[in-house]
Amino acid sequence: PGEKIAFVGATGAGKTSITNLLFRFYEFQKGTILIDGYDIRKIDMHSLRRKIGLVLQDVFIFSGNVADNISLGEEMDIEEIKAASRYVNAHKFIERMDDGYQTNLQEGGANISIGQKQLLSFARALAFKPSVLVLDEATSSVDTETEMLIQDALRKMLKERTSLIIAHRLSTIRDVDRIIVMHRGKIREIGNHSELMRKKGIYYRLYQLQFKKEEAKVG
Repeated sequence: PGEKIAFVGATGAGKTSITNLLFRFYEFQKGTILIDGYDIRKIDMHSLRRKIGLVLQDVFIFSGNVADNISLGEEMDIEEIKAASRYVNAHKFIERMDDGYQTNLQEGGANISIGQKQLLSFARALAFKPSVLVLDEATSSVDTETEMLIQDALRKMLKERTSLIIAHRLSTIRDVDRIIVMHRGKIREIGNHSELMRKKGIYYRLYQLQFKKEEAKVG
């Protein structure tokens, strides 16, 4: 409980597959996944998914009002929805909308910005008070102010709960408790940032490669 774990690896290494298995979007043929010692296949599917908050890289917004997009249509007190929104810095922009939490959103979120969609997805995840948070942490290009709001929300969300982070930018996961390095569907390295850098293995090479790419962009 409370541990932050990051999964890293090249595209196709198997990072997203682990998320899919954890939520039982499809069943695994071998091995076991345990949460607090309980086999997830013996936990009621609805209960399992309520206990795990999921924040995806591509946020889906459906046609309906803001409140329903956060509660996913489930019965939820409006004050709970507002509390989750305040916590992740979404409340202010929602209140500025014409009808606040009753404002209708177009399917896909065409009438709000990318950053606002991301903040809504954070509120959606937290509204269900998850014990475990699964985060696909890639953030899209947003303005500096929104980026600061997003990063602040992420820090608060990760603070008090078990977090599994699918990492795209390795610079964002230097402070997690453990990093699990995947390669071709298998776990190849486990350790914190400093330990893995000293090993000069797969993680080291990925980090060096990404660092050089970021330097080239700045240059």
